[in-house]
Amino acid sequence: MSKFSKLITSILLVYAAGGIGSLAISSNVSTWYVTLEKASFNPPNWVFGPVWSVLYLLMSISLYLVWIAAYTKSKRPAFIAFGIQLILNASWSLVFFGLHLPWVGVVILMALLISIVATIKLFYPISKQSAYLLVPYLFWVCFASILNITIALLN
Repeated sequence: MSKFSKLITSILLVYAAGGIGSLAISSNVSTWYVTLEKASFNPPNWVFGPVWSVLYLLMSISLYLVWIAAYTKSKRPAFIAFGIQLILNASWSLVFFGLHLPWVGVVILMALLISIVATIKLFYPISKQSAYLLVPYLFWVCFASILNITIALLN
């Protein structure tokens, strides 16, 4: 597979996970979500789309850099960790927005945070840049966790 094909595959894979999650979000953001009590520091809804678009791009590039990196050991654990965090990422949207279960969303976000940290640790020896590209994602998911916990407590 060419480097270009690996880049396109990385982008499609990550954005597909985001697309799955957005199905639940789009049908509930203007109905169920607007009725919830939220933290005073909760950003306006229009902020989330652009932020996630950038984060998904960074995740895609991170995956691609690991994929093309010359590395003598197995990359399999790194790819598995990345896959787990991607599944948890999509699952959160389906559970929080689709099923309206904020507390279960908190549990998923805690698992997601652990899996992002694990992915960063596994990516670092393969490609330092790929690990650094996941740091904004980690910070945003920490912030999203605070927002989710606040919503769960207030509702």
